[in-house]
Amino acid sequence: MTPRLEVVTPRNFETAVALRVRPDQEHAVAPVVRSLAEAYVHPDGVAWPRLITDDGRTVGFVMAYFGIDWHGDGSLYRSGLWRLNIAAGEQGRGYGRFAVDAVATEIRRRGGTHLYASWHPGTHGPGDFYTRLGFHPTGETDGDQVVGVLEL
Repeated sequence: MTPRLEVVTPRNFETAVALRVRPDQEHAVAPVVRSLAEAYVHPDGVAWPRLITDDGRTVGFVMAYFGIDWHGDGSLYRSGLWRLNIAAGEQGRGYGRFAVDAVATEIRRRGGTHLYASWHPGTHGPGDFYTRLGFHPTGETDGDQVVGVLEL
């Protein structure tokens, strides 16, 4: 396995938007096309959408955010994982861990010390995945999602 991140371009756009998670996960993560639309409407440098590829295959999608003014008053800036979609047939092969590690590396490169993520709780949610990676719930929620943080 030699995964890498690739910028979404006109050449790979159709492949990106065709990526699907398992049907039982569709309620928990927005489709790639929505993520790309959100990346388009947010200011430069905030959204960081990337395809996850391995040996020429698209196996997932990750989108991070950097330096968001969390409360809108300059008191707290956060960086973290905005979306993580691993293709249905590619799950359980380490691509999610690779994506989180890549986002952590980029946050560190930008001077950050914490990686935030949110997830749907419950038996079909990714809470165990994030906990195994070292995320700790902050006690906050984002809508119906748990907010967690990983110290870098």
